[in-house]
Amino acid sequence: MPNVFTTEWLSAQAYLMGWKIVGRLPLPLTAALCTRAADYASDDGKGMNQLRKNLSRVVGPENVTRTLVRDAMRSYARYWLEAFRLPQIAGDPGVVKRIDDRLVGKTHLDAAVAAPTGTILVLPHSGNWDMAGMYFAATYGTFTTVAERLKPEILFDAFVDFRTTLGFRVIPHIPAPGSPPVMEQLADVLTAGGTICLLGDRDLKGTGVPVTFFGEETTMPTGAARLAQETGASLHVVHSWFEGTTAHPEWGLSVSAPLPTGDIAATVRAQAAIMEQNIAAHPADWHLLQPFWSADRKPA
Repeated sequence: MPNVFTTEWLSAQAYLMGWKIVGRLPLPLTAALCTRAADYASDDGKGMNQLRKNLSRVVGPENVTRTLVRDAMRSYARYWLEAFRLPQIAGDPGVVKRIDDRLVGKTHLDAAVAAPTGTILVLPHSGNWDMAGMYFAATYGTFTTVAERLKPEILFDAFVDFRTTLGFRVIPHIPAPGSPPVMEQLADVLTAGGTICLLGDRDLKGTGVPVTFFGEETTMPTGAARLAQETGASLHVVHSWFEGTTAHPEWGLSVSAPLPTGDIAATVRAQAAIMEQNIAAHPADWHLLQPFWSADRKPA
C-alpha cells in the first residue's frame, strides 16, 4: 500500500470496490442510488457546462433542457453501474438474446465475420460499448481491442481483467518493452481473419482527419480507416444506445454496411457521418463531458 493516498490511488480503489460490491447488491437498490447520484450531478456537477455545450451542438442550444442534461447523466451513470455488474452477467443467454433480438444490421455483421479478410468495428462512446463487446464475444467469439494504459497500474490491470472476463483480448495503447507496435499487432489480427473493435470518436492527440461534425470542425482518429486500407478488412460503424430503464434495462445496437476504404480521409468522414446520424437519434447516450470540438480545445 502506498504511503500517500493520492487521487489516482483513491480513484483506483473506488473502481476496484465497485467491481467487488456493486454486482452483488440487488439491482433495484443500485439502480435507485445510481439515478439519484446522476440527478444530483446534473444540477451543477463537474463537467456540466461542457456537457451542455456539447449537447447544444447535437440538438441545438434551445433544446438543451434540464431534462436532457439529467437524462445524459443518468445514461452515463448507467454505463458505470452496468460495467460493475457485467462480470456477473457476462454470457447470460437471456441477456445475449435480448440484445440479438434488437440488433440492427445483423446481416452485415454475419457476413463480415464469415469472410476471411478480417473485420473492424468502430464505435463512439455511446450507450454501453462493453455490453456490446460482451454480446459480440458471446455470439461470434473473442475479438481484440486497445485500452489506454491508465495510472496507477493496478487500475489498468483491473480494466484489462474486467474486459478479459467478457471475452475481449486487450492490447495496451503503449506496448510493453519488446512488443510490436499496436498497429502492427492489430494488423496481424486482421490478416489472420480476426475482429478488432476500436472507439473512434475522440481524437486524443488532435492529429486526426478534420471533419465537420454537427456543423462544427473537429478531428477524428485514422486508425480504423488506415487498418482497413492496409489489410483489406471490412470496416463497419457500430452504435450502442440504452433502452428500457436503469432498473429494467434493454440495449440497442446497430451495425452499418461496410464502408468504402480507398481513401483514408474520405473513410474517416464517412464514419463521422454515420456516427453523427446515430448520435442525433440518441443524444443523451453519447457520453461526452470533455471538450470535443476544435473550438473548445485548449491550444497545445
